[in-house]
Amino acid sequence: MKIFDKLVIFAVAGLMATSCADLDLYPLETGSSDSWYKTEEEIKASIKGLYRVDFFPIENSRWCDDHQSRNNLNDMTGATLNGDSWDVKNLWQNSYKAIARCNILLSKLDNARSLGISDSHIKLYRSQVLFVKALQYSVLTQYFGDVVWVDSEITVEEAFRMGRTDCDEIMADVYEMYDEAADGLPLTYGNDVELATKAAALGCKARYALFHEDWVIAADAARQCLDLGSHKLYPDFGELFLASTHHACENILSWPYSLELDHLSTSTGDAMGYTPRNRGGYASEYPSWDLFASFLCTDGKPIDESPLFDPHNPFRNRDPRCAYTIVEFGTSHCGVIYNPDPTVTEVYNSVTGRMVTNNDCKAGSQYASYNGLLRKKGIDEAWINNNTFKVAFDKVFLRLAEVYLIYAEAKIEADDIDQSVLDAINTVRARAYKVSYTNTAAYPAVTTTSRAELRSIVRAERRMELAYEGQRRLDLIRWRIAGKALNRPDYGLLDKDELINNLVSKKLWFWPETPRLDEDGIADFSALYDKGYCKIITQRQFDESKNYLWPIPSLEVITNPMLGQNDNY
Repeated sequence: MKIFDKLVIFAVAGLMATSCADLDLYPLETGSSDSWYKTEEEIKASIKGLYRVDFFPIENSRWCDDHQSRNNLNDMTGATLNGDSWDVKNLWQNSYKAIARCNILLSKLDNARSLGISDSHIKLYRSQVLFVKALQYSVLTQYFGDVVWVDSEITVEEAFRMGRTDCDEIMADVYEMYDEAADGLPLTYGNDVELATKAAALGCKARYALFHEDWVIAADAARQCLDLGSHKLYPDFGELFLASTHHACENILSWPYSLELDHLSTSTGDAMGYTPRNRGGYASEYPSWDLFASFLCTDGKPIDESPLFDPHNPFRNRDPRCAYTIVEFGTSHCGVIYNPDPTVTEVYNSVTGRMVTNNDCKAGSQYASYNGLLRKKGIDEAWINNNTFKVAFDKVFLRLAEVYLIYAEAKIEADDIDQSVLDAINTVRARAYKVSYTNTAAYPAVTTTSRAELRSIVRAERRMELAYEGQRRLDLIRWRIAGKALNRPDYGLLDKDELINNLVSKKLWFWPETPRLDEDGIADFSALYDKGYCKIITQRQFDESKNYLWPIPSLEVITNPMLGQNDNY
């Protein structure tokens, strides 16, 4: 007996072991085949259901070396990921739920003419569905490698005999789906609900082809996406990520949130974690020293190579994205001067017009940022929101700057370096300086054609440009340097008395000396630690024998032993 793919996937997911009453076979935006898909409006409603945020995962920035959460580790930074981890089960289940719905819709669209739907609309709807299906398999292969390929309705018995399909075979089909989707998708939906566009299909194809080292495919797709001209870089990098900036021209695929509808982008607890203690936040989530060290100087050189870098004034002469991403000491942030110097016991609060106790330094609070840093990117008074800490900013899955950098990296790795590679990197870099990329005297333009140098440059550029956008850990994975980057300590400030006596009073604040960086831009603070200038807050872990892939969820393997398990889990 045939069943819907949704039931098949829940079987593969191990949910067949639960009672039938718990199976949620027909969610509202999908319906059953007997009661749904009878009209074009029902088809459209089902497609909209495919574009929920749950089906487009954006990695948590806590999972990589750009971030610290006081002395807390998680499954990714502590190397404790296993088949029962919530993130593993959730991503697998959501992806296959979306795939099942896509397969149902595709089968219904084959007979959509009988519902009076025009051929042009059928092509559009099919393209919208194919994009989501391609995206789900892109995500699944990115995390799990070889996965189950389901392309039609199958029996329960067949479901329990299904093994995994080779990742390369899946991606070959995925690229074809992206191409067909791009052919049928519009450049824009105007004022209508935004679903996938041509740029989204081509941009995502480029992103995942880059991950799978299909350099030519990635470069071609990125070039096609850029040539569409349907998006442009937002002129102000710092403003781009604010809650007040909605539907930015740079965003290729994003979701708006609304305070009016109480549709919040993050929990109030998370919002408090990223906001300063001087405004009632926790300041418990903040950038790592590793990220801080990675921003180039205004001469385009790393901090350990540039004569412009001063470890005692670490924001001076840095790429503008440094102070757009991390709060510069002595500047106003969320209405209060931010200064982690423990000898600065009071700071000015422009909201109240008074000097207040500096709770964002160790003299004011033992829970102030453990390393003295605070995140700036996207965070302003809107996160405080009259002390409600309710915030609604757009969640962005893909934006144009990333496509430029995908194009450049793919061409570099394919050893096909020409002026377009330099132009792509320079276009992104120049925007940070608020100048045209052709005005090479106004920013540190990239001119080298050395493949090795360009590889380091584009990796540094991605880290500066895309911090806190869910790409860093995945970059480390595909560059195969996660073991090096994530098996390092998180360093932070000494305790208050030591900090004052050993650093501040000796005029060694903030960093006593410049940390060294390797060819991948990974900083080494061990020399500072050995000299007693800082302390270790946590020790990150990454198991190279297995952590380059996620494990298949345990219940899946128990339910269907044909799936097997990824190595060493």
